[in-house]
Amino acid sequence: MKHVLATVTLGLFTAGLAMATPALASGKHHHPNRERHQLQRIHQGVESGALTRPEARRLLKEQRHLRRERRRFFADGRLTPVERAKLHHDRDVASWHIFREKHDRQRRD
Repeated sequence: MKHVLATVTLGLFTAGLAMATPALASGKHHHPNRERHQLQRIHQGVESGALTRPEARRLLKEQRHLRRERRRFFADGRLTPVERAKLHHDRDVASWHIFREKHDRQRRD
């Protein structure tokens, strides 16, 4: 049941990302591979048991926030240097959170 829930959640999130990607791909500094890679890292952590359910939920929520932030920044069709720096920083922080949660020695049984 846990595996099914995680797979469905990740699938829906990935589908939303895939639908948004063509519209945002015109942005010069859009990095769909980084977002996809972070989702894969979360999914792998769930599969291996390295992430507990609350940790996975928090990380997926953070990824949703990043996706909304990116959409908001690209809403006017361009990305300012300040927006680009904030988005890059926020992606770095999210990546660190994934690493930290996967390596905190909490295990899902």
